[in-house]
Amino acid sequence: MCVDCGCGKPPGIPEPHETATISLFQNLHQQNQDLAAHNREHFRSSGTLVLNLMSSPGAGKTALLEATLRTLQKNHRCAVLEGDLETELDAQRIRALDIPVVQITTGSTCHLDAQLVHKALHSMNLAEIDILFIENVGNLVCPASFDLGQHLDIVLLSVTEGDDKPAKYPVMFRTADLLVISKLDLLPYVGDFRIDRAENFLRDLASSAPIISLSARSGLGLDEWLAWVHAQKAKSSVDGAMAVENGGTG
Repeated sequence: MCVDCGCGKPPGIPEPHETATISLFQNLHQQNQDLAAHNREHFRSSGTLVLNLMSSPGAGKTALLEATLRTLQKNHRCAVLEGDLETELDAQRIRALDIPVVQITTGSTCHLDAQLVHKALHSMNLAEIDILFIENVGNLVCPASFDLGQHLDIVLLSVTEGDDKPAKYPVMFRTADLLVISKLDLLPYVGDFRIDRAENFLRDLASSAPIISLSARSGLGLDEWLAWVHAQKAKSSVDGAMAVENGGTG
């Protein structure tokens, strides 16, 4: 159960005592952190870069993955973990590109957690994956609170949503290692969205995360995004090599 928002809580069940609730949350949080660290060790030992994509529903995560994988698969072995409440519709789109994908169906839970990711990893051979993308459940609240063991968080903000989302959902946008302004091709039709205003709201959160504006449909800005992904993979490879030289620490 997600203690933050109550997802998965059966109807008619009274709220537990506040102290018990806090204790339960702390235990669940610590369990998740421990398993996330375990996942991260798997990723480190296999040399797999793991990128966690988060956004509200419909911001374009799957479309960005499709456009990205068409290019990346030429030089990197890629795979995807797909998170959704129901259906395998997005996973089917990724499979059509001949990319390994594992569907994680959460039911009533509005986020992925480290345990769900860990179970899904048993269906993958990380030694054969250079870059693993995790497409989290579409939600701007809970996913930000659950470490999955990923290396970096990418948050998408589509121009159709409103440029004030970083101010309204600070926890999500504060975690971002990169902010992607998506659906840039629609910007002329939504004149009330200002990229500079979205950036100002992000900087107000004391975030220095870079911002890339792009359109997965038209390809505008996609080269900058791909260059960023390539740079992160190169950096992770160097860090992994240094860790091996230092006896596995790093």
